[in-house]
Amino acid sequence: MNVLISACLMGLCTRFDGCSQPQDLSKLAGHVLIPVCPEQLGGLSTPRPPAEIQPNGRVITAQGVDVTRQYQHGAQQALHVYKACGCKAALLKARSPSCGVGQVYDGTFSGTLTTGDGVFVQLLKRQGMAVFTEHETDDLLAYIHNKEDTGV
Repeated sequence: MNVLISACLMGLCTRFDGCSQPQDLSKLAGHVLIPVCPEQLGGLSTPRPPAEIQPNGRVITAQGVDVTRQYQHGAQQALHVYKACGCKAALLKARSPSCGVGQVYDGTFSGTLTTGDGVFVQLLKRQGMAVFTEHETDDLLAYIHNKEDTGV
């Protein structure tokens, strides 16, 4: 099964700070992992200033620059990759303003989490796509096995 994955989880230095967050992906052996970074696809550089989703939904950097347009464009481009590659699920970086699932930083740059999804995840969920964080690899595997068992 093809799975879209945050590029930083595969060890690519795409995070805002120019680093990566490589994960042990051995459980996903036998599946095709397609790396993307919606923020880079949106035209943002690496490294780049940290950004957080504000309560009004805008994405603002710590320096006060509105980068919402870039985040939305990158989400659209990443969705195109998802569909073009026939992905059936996504494994994404927790808490990211693009890829966070269920929790993101609250927009105050204080390290405080709030309920919500990143810009890309919001788009994927509106499309009915299955999304998981790197902390939910077992859930992703269960989802994949269920899809394979049902032939979907």
